[in-house]
Amino acid sequence: MKYNRVSADCHLDLCCLPPEIFVSGASSTFKGRVPFVVDGPNGPYWTAKNGANFGLVNGVGPTGQPYVKGKQARVDRMAETGLYEDGRKGIRRVSDPDLRIKEMERDGVDAEVIYGILGTAERLQDPDASTEMMRVYNDWLIDFCSHYPDRHIGLACIPSGNIEDSAKEIRRVAKLGFRGVEIAITLDMMPTWHPVWEPIWQALNDVDIPVHFHAAPSVPFELFENQTGAVRSAGFFWSVTTFQANLFPVIVGIIVGSVLERYPNIRVAMGESGIGWLPYALDRLDAQWDERFKFHDMGLTMKPSDYWRRQCRATFQYEKVGTKFIDYIGADTLMWGSDFPHGDGVWPDSSEFIAKQFSHLSATDTRKITCDNAVKFYGLTN
Repeated sequence: MKYNRVSADCHLDLCCLPPEIFVSGASSTFKGRVPFVVDGPNGPYWTAKNGANFGLVNGVGPTGQPYVKGKQARVDRMAETGLYEDGRKGIRRVSDPDLRIKEMERDGVDAEVIYGILGTAERLQDPDASTEMMRVYNDWLIDFCSHYPDRHIGLACIPSGNIEDSAKEIRRVAKLGFRGVEIAITLDMMPTWHPVWEPIWQALNDVDIPVHFHAAPSVPFELFENQTGAVRSAGFFWSVTTFQANLFPVIVGIIVGSVLERYPNIRVAMGESGIGWLPYALDRLDAQWDERFKFHDMGLTMKPSDYWRRQCRATFQYEKVGTKFIDYIGADTLMWGSDFPHGDGVWPDSSEFIAKQFSHLSATDTRKITCDNAVKFYGLTN
């Protein structure tokens, strides 16, 4: 296929999935513990036996919020296309492969990388049921992607609570044909420099598909969801402003833990990480290396920033600052994404946003960031 634009960060959240997916796909042990759909005062919504609420069916954003006009500019723009109205009618424009292709074509996107339901696992608060839920989702997703395998690049969801189980799931999904995996960032996860991660690194190196970590909040959503008025707004404002920075310690841990030195096949992508903080991070890493840690026996044979440029990638949708430092970060390490169908994304106006933020770059660098880097990273044929 001929690619001209690849979105390296899109989503398929639980609220947009077929309502029966988990109940019908889970083993008998877990049927009563996985999410399901019931009717509510505002329409069908996702819940679980423990009372967790995962939002309205086909609702807004990753938590399935109701659409309220005038609350968010980009969401209003998406609503103009009838996305949420169709969702209320049961038309799954996000999770029906044929309909989703139409949304991509509306936006000029030839292929997209699809992040999944890892945030749901944190809210379910049932580790074993979450593992089963992800297995069911992964089996469903590989079938979803099989309709347009050169255009839908789904990422298998991997829990991080039980490292051995995670490593086994990585090996299993690689055999199913996935082009990448996504590992959950949880509030209680061990830092990525810690040896406990070793079975995961070994599995990723063996199967030779990229691993992804998507930006995630640093506190439970319920902490500000249960507040009201200005306090709730402040909590949400704080969360959406700072959540990308949570990937800073993740990627630093992988680099300084000599993971990329020991496992040269491992490729790491950071979903919706933003890039404005990367120049500082890389400069800080190299400064500490030159000043102190190159004298330690850490097993590193290059400067930290060299590992970044060799094996790591970052995705972003729109930034005024980050694109001014592309020469320092490395144009080959960046991948643009529309973030469809999330409310802070640029769908269906990607062409406008691309033209606006890349106008100062060369055509070659723009092409790399919006297409060629992702084609190469995911082994697509252009």
